[in-house]
Amino acid sequence: MNESQRQAYGETLVKLGTDKRIVVLDADLSSSTHTSLFQRAYPDRFFNMGIQEQNMIGVAAGLALSGKIPFASSFAVFIVGRAYDVIRQSVAYTNANVKIVATHGGITVGEDGATHQMLEDLGIMSGLPNFSVIAPADAPETRRVIEEIAYKNGPFYVRLSREKVPTLLKDAEFKIGKGIVIREGEDLAIFSTGIVLGRALEAAENLSNVGISASVIHMHTLKPIDRDLIIKYSRKTGRIITVEEHTIFNGLGSRVAEILSEYSPARLIRIGINDTFGESGPGWELLDKYGISAKNIFEKAILMVRS
Repeated sequence: MNESQRQAYGETLVKLGTDKRIVVLDADLSSSTHTSLFQRAYPDRFFNMGIQEQNMIGVAAGLALSGKIPFASSFAVFIVGRAYDVIRQSVAYTNANVKIVATHGGITVGEDGATHQMLEDLGIMSGLPNFSVIAPADAPETRRVIEEIAYKNGPFYVRLSREKVPTLLKDAEFKIGKGIVIREGEDLAIFSTGIVLGRALEAAENLSNVGISASVIHMHTLKPIDRDLIIKYSRKTGRIITVEEHTIFNGLGSRVAEILSEYSPARLIRIGINDTFGESGPGWELLDKYGISAKNIFEKAILMVRS
């Protein structure tokens, strides 16, 4: 079953809205981000800021510092790309309790093309002091993430997809900074983040058919990252593949490489967008074209284990 992370986000905001401290801001994209669900339920606590992402973040910071719990949303390319300076100065620097939830992250934005496919947001936001950065895998996990961060003090960045995605974590526990071991294996470990978990699991199943045992670990939290889990599986298998719908620079692959180099050296292959922009096309086909596919994970794993 495929479900919408955006729909899950909007529905969860409505659920949380019984708390009058919850306020929601959007930059004229509420029908796409699905914050319109909150708008209909609680119009007096919804603010359409227009196409003014910087102003939206400044207002959200002010609301947070006044005791509210603001959720601010837009497309990832707009809210990170256009508002970075205000996020840095007004949210990160002041440690304001602002929850930035971006939709339309990654190359699966699809037909809107390279100008709208935000491939570097997880790295940008991870570099900001005080921010926690999360990329849930599916709609059920999105619900748990939003419920959890609403009452965790401090700034958060959450990245959601445009596409509906397979439901894989219906009952899995979510805990900030703690990865989820989905499948155990002995020969290598595949770490993924965000909506590409299904491709990692498909690759692991295909590998089992040729006698290779792969662990699959979902790293929903990029910051703070689960260092202990990375070290554990580097020592267990000696081989790690990272998979992300993000540039291979400053994302999951880079975080894992940093930990391996400092604490537990192991062979590493990073799968993601390799220093390029995307292009217009169906989102899932673009993932395949740029190598973020079960087939490519499978082939890289075979090479790693048998070479």
